[in-house]
Amino acid sequence: MNLEFFTDPLFCVRAMVEIQDSRPDPIKAIALYSGGLDSTLAILVAMRLGIEVTAVTFLTNFGCDISDKSSCSKDPFSAAGKFGFEVKLCHLADKFVDIVKNPRFGHGKNMNPCMDCRILMLKEAKELMKMRGADFIITGEVIGQRPMSQRRDTFPVIDREAGLAGYVLRPLCAKKLKITVPEQTGIVDREKLYDFNGRSRKPQMALAEEFGLTDYPAPAGGCLLTDPLYSHRLKELFGNNPSPSVKDINLLRLGRHFRMSSGSRAIVGRDEQENNVIQAMADSGDYLMWVEDFGSPMTIVCGAASDDALGLAASICARYSDAKNLPSVEVSVSWNEETSRMQVKPAANETIEKYMIKRPDVASKGFTV
Repeated sequence: MNLEFFTDPLFCVRAMVEIQDSRPDPIKAIALYSGGLDSTLAILVAMRLGIEVTAVTFLTNFGCDISDKSSCSKDPFSAAGKFGFEVKLCHLADKFVDIVKNPRFGHGKNMNPCMDCRILMLKEAKELMKMRGADFIITGEVIGQRPMSQRRDTFPVIDREAGLAGYVLRPLCAKKLKITVPEQTGIVDREKLYDFNGRSRKPQMALAEEFGLTDYPAPAGGCLLTDPLYSHRLKELFGNNPSPSVKDINLLRLGRHFRMSSGSRAIVGRDEQENNVIQAMADSGDYLMWVEDFGSPMTIVCGAASDDALGLAASICARYSDAKNLPSVEVSVSWNEETSRMQVKPAANETIEKYMIKRPDVASKGFTV
């Protein structure tokens, strides 16, 4: 026998899965999986114990998806491919919009409904648990890592509200928590779980090295709902449009925003990439504006815009173009596949300040005005 195989962490994890497969009634778990370090480690700990894990990654309309760089979502497939576990994707859609609007347990500092978010994800995971005949749920949460949802006193509330009291195993901090049903029944060995605590990443990094997990993202500041400016834009959008479209929500992360009237707003691109995205997202009923023959932002006007609102949006577009110092600028306007021209004076700074949607009193982590 080649003993060097047993010093290979990847081989050991896969070997335990093979052993599990030989059992007549394998132990199964559903794991909440973001693709980040903690949730990956929680899965690997469970697999090392011979548990058959199905991971589920939740998507929302607020940036928590696999294409974004927020810490609540990373590429979930690279580690899954390396270590051999299955990943399912689940979009929370309007269910998540509803809890962002009116969370039972309130928002955090901004628009983040952390406890309600966790409860919703666990409820959805519970349904998958029933479908798969799984025994319990796994998460990568660590006590003290998040101030609102990852506390010793909030874990029991979250589990109870999700209808999963006793059935949520948190392998990375289990030894600091009340014993769970899978531990009580002996299908999980509590002594092989961990007692991580707080915001330090050193214990996780050491465990990752033990497993041979080298490709994992650095921690970021949280999802977009924790960003002050994004949250302000979202709250302002809900105030003017209680039922925004997916496009309306997706536009929040782009450009500079201006409220033209209660029914219309303008978004001005800040660079070529944003210009391209704005142009691609525009519907036939939206107005697109730009300045020909000059460096220019792509500007989209959404909603029922009056002639005055369109003129104002055109002047703002001109203000952010390379023609901003000219006394008069010709702005191209596209609507319903037809293009026309408007001659406007670039907006003054006072106009920009009056109509821009911003929070000047709060520094934003990821947005500029």
